[in-house]
Amino acid sequence: MDLNMTKTELVAKIAADSEITTKEADAALRALIGAITDTLKAEEEVSLVGFGTFKVTKRAERIGRNPQTGQQMTIPAKNSPGFKAGKLLKDALNT
Repeated sequence: MDLNMTKTELVAKIAADSEITTKEADAALRALIGAITDTLKAEEEVSLVGFGTFKVTKRAERIGRNPQTGQQMTIPAKNSPGFKAGKLLKDALNT
């Protein structure tokens, strides 16, 4: 049994559940991903009530070690995407 859903399988499910073509479902999914990405690039949050919130987490510059040489190195600051599940999503997973 495959425990992971691929993008193709997700598009097919969206198309079937929404009674639209797979081409339309793919366009809708791409638009959703694009909108979330653009909003996160602007360092704003995307809240989907009940589902969850996408936000940017800032990671500070820090000192690390090269695992091959053991030499100290500076790891630059960066932004990382984050997701916090909403109550309805959490409840759906635990019923």
